[in-house]
Amino acid sequence: MIQVTDFQKIGIGLAGFGITFLFLGILLFFDKGLLAIGNILFIVGLTFVIGLDRTFKFFFQLQKLRGTVAFLGGILIVLVGWPFVGMLIEGYGFVSLFSGFFPVALSFIRRLPVIGTFLNLPGISRVVSRYADDSRTAP
Repeated sequence: MIQVTDFQKIGIGLAGFGITFLFLGILLFFDKGLLAIGNILFIVGLTFVIGLDRTFKFFFQLQKLRGTVAFLGGILIVLVGWPFVGMLIEGYGFVSLFSGFFPVALSFIRRLPVIGTFLNLPGISRVVSRYADDSRTAP
């Protein structure tokens, strides 16, 4: 069993609130205040969950430099006042940074009861199998 420290519990809560604020900011026509708060809470939550040293090591790897610049630049552009453009740039940075986690997440989601059944349908399974790091083949 994995031990979760109090800092990690706080980090999960902060990251969850950050994602919620980001979702509300997008839902309310790219409200720059909500997006800025969501970005800050997400970054602080991520830092609390994996630690300050590991956060810096993750974001400032040489092969992830383009994604880091886009992600942090997008946050800065949102804070300056151009939320739509900032979120586009930030989205590119997010995909660039976290693309290594997508196959693992898809493989996990495919095993969930309701969503997994939907993702294992014949047409959808073929598309998902391209992105999932899974040994199963599409029917």
